[in-house]
Amino acid sequence: MKFLFVGTNPENTGAATHFVALAQAMVEAGHEVSAVVYPGGLIANALANSGAKLYPAKFRNVFDLRGYRATFRAARDLQPDWLVGNFGKEYWPLILMSRVLGIPVALFRHRTPPMGRVSGYLVPRLARRFFAVSAHARQAYLERGVPPQRVRVLYNPVNMAWCKPDAQRRSEILHRLGIPQDAIVLGYFGRIHHSKGIFTLLEALDGAMAQESRLHCLWLGHGPDVQPLGESIEAGSFAHRHHMLGWIDDVHPYYSAISMLAFPSIATETFGRVSVEAQAAGAPVLGSHIGGVPETLSPNVTGLLLPPGHAAAWRDAILKMCEAGTREPMGAAARDFVDRHFSTRVIADEFVRILGND
Repeated sequence: MKFLFVGTNPENTGAATHFVALAQAMVEAGHEVSAVVYPGGLIANALANSGAKLYPAKFRNVFDLRGYRATFRAARDLQPDWLVGNFGKEYWPLILMSRVLGIPVALFRHRTPPMGRVSGYLVPRLARRFFAVSAHARQAYLERGVPPQRVRVLYNPVNMAWCKPDAQRRSEILHRLGIPQDAIVLGYFGRIHHSKGIFTLLEALDGAMAQESRLHCLWLGHGPDVQPLGESIEAGSFAHRHHMLGWIDDVHPYYSAISMLAFPSIATETFGRVSVEAQAAGAPVLGSHIGGVPETLSPNVTGLLLPPGHAAAWRDAILKMCEAGTREPMGAAARDFVDRHFSTRVIADEFVRILGND
């Protein structure tokens, strides 16, 4: 099949990461892919060597003719079977072009906050396929009146090769950070914001570190609460065992460095790509039982689900995961779980299957 992906969002967002991963998955599956992308943006850079043909453009809004010109040119060159969009600002342009060109459009929604009244009603009905990225998100759309038959679920694909465990890489990263080679390393990869449960996690870590001397924590990410988090860490007793690395463009190497991942959100999450990627690298996950997070792991098999905001429960779970007899079997099961449910191969096949089902 031939796919024209349209995504001119220049920012590094979950929707952008999904756009890249799905486009690459379709290329790897042998499909012909072109993409209309923001020049020099994250998506363009990530797809530069993917095998997809790129057309630079900007879609500021529904009236921006630059985006239309690039998309019409790409459609003329490729003659695609489907148009694919991931970003709200491009929903209406793609629906309009779908009608003009006679090419069906598949749209993905990555957030649960409602669209405007008109878009919320019409977009899922006018798109040939409208996708949620989790069952949790799908249910939110159904509760707002979208007919069940109009919303399909397709999870974020994960490239297993990018997340492959690498013992040498782990050793190099730990050495560079001054972390002992026998350390048990908990990772937090995400936005540094209180809604992500970072202060609950820090409180839990303080309690766990008091009992487990090998426990260290890697904090990867940025956000508005970087300073208060750093100040809280410095005011505690274990500052030397916390390692705040800031924003990392490519986090994949760091999955090999962690022994477990924490996903402690206290606000609803639509899905949780970082949870799936960590498991693909053989790291079990401690995840909040909220929103779409439970869909990203197999409870008590590849990780543990915990009450959001409950520091004592998180402390106990971290200590439990510090035990090799708990952590290692879960890590071994995690990579197989992701390969069966979220690998690019599986998601590409499922995408094609859903597109072909009328």
